[in-house]
Amino acid sequence: MKTKIQEHLLKLNNKVMRKTFKINSMKSLVNVSLSLLLLTTACGQVDTKTKVPAKSSSEVKSVVDAPSMDIQAAILSDNIEAVKQHIEAGTDLNKKDAMSGSTPLITAASFGKIKIAQELIDAGVDLSAKNNDGATALHTAAFFGRVEIVQLLIDAKVDKSTQNNFGATARESVMGPFEDMKPIYEMLKQQLEPLGLQLDLAEIEKSRPVIAMMLQ
Repeated sequence: MKTKIQEHLLKLNNKVMRKTFKINSMKSLVNVSLSLLLLTTACGQVDTKTKVPAKSSSEVKSVVDAPSMDIQAAILSDNIEAVKQHIEAGTDLNKKDAMSGSTPLITAASFGKIKIAQELIDAGVDLSAKNNDGATALHTAAFFGRVEIVQLLIDAKVDKSTQNNFGATARESVMGPFEDMKPIYEMLKQQLEPLGLQLDLAEIEKSRPVIAMMLQ
């Protein structure tokens, strides 16, 4: 059963899609849709006991129970200790949400959780994992202006040429004029900041060309 937050965000996604069809850049349009889908997932998580997948004896280094807090919820609340415990317990760090296909790294990249993103990268997560629309963590980090996380991914040798389902790379998602995307960022800021998404439009405007250069 969908939570009220999920229902609200799904309605918001439909509203954004109608609005963004007026934007000429289809590549920018797509990334807004992707972001809303993963946010719907992340904000709808509940604190449930995470099952630890079975591992062979050669893979098991220590027996650590996964925390009761779901890893997506831990990321949203910036609970790095819970994330570390999930890593120690052998939680599947590449597991995709059934609704959006978002992985923990995609959520961390979107919400700007730098330290958590570093922990996940160091743990060997799949940097090329995509959500249902083909967006990777690099796509979402770039779109939301997360310069530090973009750099972490570059340092980890992420494939910068990966395209989403609409043929756009992460760099192409930030190449268009900021003014074309400003109404979308403003809508996201108004609707999603109360749910934990921090957006500084002035910083995003400055970071878009910087990220475009980083991803050359």
